[in-house]
Amino acid sequence: MKKDLVKIITAGIQEKKGEDIVIIDLRKIEGAICNYFVIAQGNSPTQVEAIADSVIDFTTKEKEKPTHTIGLENCQWVAIDYTDVMVHIFLPEYRSYYDIEHLWEDAKIKTIPNN
Repeated sequence: MKKDLVKIITAGIQEKKGEDIVIIDLRKIEGAICNYFVIAQGNSPTQVEAIADSVIDFTTKEKEKPTHTIGLENCQWVAIDYTDVMVHIFLPEYRSYYDIEHLWEDAKIKTIPNN
């Protein structure tokens, strides 16, 4: 199931020291565009890119490829679409500005402690 994909994505983020990982379960939210959001941040565009590359590498090894990836040209906010799981990797100021963690107040949110 896609919950395994969330674990693989999380491992890819942690591999490159991505911080403040949040998993939002949208399965019970009517009209949600996917089942899960995985949100994390890096401290520089270089780190954001490394995290995104790591996520794609980890998932590809498990035969899961993204359907679409955007944001790699400036690495301020990279979105990786796995259809049922959307990954968002931000620079801190962009994450704070867009605050997508709080778009769905009824969603179940899990925070992963930083390593």
